[in-house]
Amino acid sequence: MNQQSAAVNDMVFEQRDGIGRITFNRPQARNAFTFEMYERLAQLCERANADRAIKVLVLQGAGDKAFAAGTDINQFRSFTTPQHALDYEGRIDRVLGTLETCRVPTIAAITGACTGGGAGIAACCDIRIGTKTTKFGFPIARTLGNCLSMSNIGRLTALVGPARVKDLIFTARLIGADEAAHVGLLNEVVDDVAALARRADELAALIAGNAPLTLSATKQALARLQRRLTREQGEDLILMCYMSRDFREGLDAFLNKRPPQWRGE
Repeated sequence: MNQQSAAVNDMVFEQRDGIGRITFNRPQARNAFTFEMYERLAQLCERANADRAIKVLVLQGAGDKAFAAGTDINQFRSFTTPQHALDYEGRIDRVLGTLETCRVPTIAAITGACTGGGAGIAACCDIRIGTKTTKFGFPIARTLGNCLSMSNIGRLTALVGPARVKDLIFTARLIGADEAAHVGLLNEVVDDVAALARRADELAALIAGNAPLTLSATKQALARLQRRLTREQGEDLILMCYMSRDFREGLDAFLNKRPPQWRGE
């Protein structure tokens, strides 16, 4: 199976009654993203931009364990140069930017783990609904010792404020659904996966029936209000983390299921 067909199988797209549904389809890996899946997500957003029959996008994870558990750690094995780190963060910024600026409203239907890059994807969506099992977080200070790009930090800060960004990243904790709703990471919480599917359908149908120019103007106006620093303005921070001994230690520790020994270098 080539990379393109694998990406299609790992991310399923369905379109019906004006609603495009994107399913992250790697439940055996908690829907962790490969690089090809990131590219597939960007392609589907571009498809929604071009196809006026699509009125709204719903993003969801297969199974009940995870929305998306970030980037598949195996994707980092080949990182050896500064350019690898910059290219990776550049890819993530481009894909998330395409999702965030997608023409149509986007709904993240979240159950289980929503962490790392998965939480970044959810943060780009216009509306986030979850179940009681939803867990949000960016545990990078506990796992790999890398960092969020400047644009991702800006996006998260716009949602929850700087104090909560520090809390989430400094403690590396995962917050439950009720707290996520309290701080603004979830718009609403439902009981279970079945209720989540029903509510996502109801919300998507409601939005799909509303005036598309009103929705588009609102998205664009908010984007103009929230202009932020670019990834390039934080490249020194990316290189400080990704080129460190600590990053290599975090990667090895994660893959070998042992606690990392951080040295701060």
